[in-house]
Amino acid sequence: MDYNQLAVNLLDAKQLISSLGAIGLLAIIFAETGLLVGFFFPGDSLLIIAGVAASNAASSVLGQGAKLPIAVLLIGAPVAAVAGAQLGHLIGAKVGPRMFDKPDSKIFRREYVVKAEEYFTKFGPGKAVVLARFMPIVRTFLNPVAGTLEMPARTFFLWNVIGGVLWTESMLLIGYFFGDALAPVIDKYLIPAVLLIVLLSISPILIEVVRERRKKKAGGEETAVGDTVQSGAGRHRRG
Repeated sequence: MDYNQLAVNLLDAKQLISSLGAIGLLAIIFAETGLLVGFFFPGDSLLIIAGVAASNAASSVLGQGAKLPIAVLLIGAPVAAVAGAQLGHLIGAKVGPRMFDKPDSKIFRREYVVKAEEYFTKFGPGKAVVLARFMPIVRTFLNPVAGTLEMPARTFFLWNVIGGVLWTESMLLIGYFFGDALAPVIDKYLIPAVLLIVLLSISPILIEVVRERRKKKAGGEETAVGDTVQSGAGRHRRG
């Protein structure tokens, strides 16, 4: 067996869809959001290609005569995403502190908790959980971090459902309704398209970060001016 080829295939959304089908896709969505080692899976690309594979352009992705059932995807994908995230939250609530406090941990670092705390404070728990769905890697680690930070299970479940449905259904339907346009160029333009979608999804965060930096910069300039004025006044009094 060529293990290098297998490793490449695990990161190739089109190969994964062709090889594993709808059930395999749902298992990967669950793993990416629930099993903390699944962060490397290309979830956004998988969902978009799955949508194309359920459209009239399915033969371009899966081969002649093959097609994924759109009803199974539209029902199963959000269920898998929500269930996976709930598992991640449960793991964080049960063993999170022990995982993140280990200084020699290769995957779970204390910095994830610190950044997540800032993220939750700035955007609120609900918005943080929903927006994280559209951010690769973040959507894997935010769930256990939310559990570690003791976000109430009922509150997490509500926003988890909203985020899981929005993420999976939007990606699937983009592929399904634009399958004819995407199929001929899917190998060349899928990654840029996914990056654009992710960028649009996290644009509120980027805007907030820019505003925060401007405020800090403005505050620093005002402090510097105030110090200069006070220094000048002190010299004047001594003179």
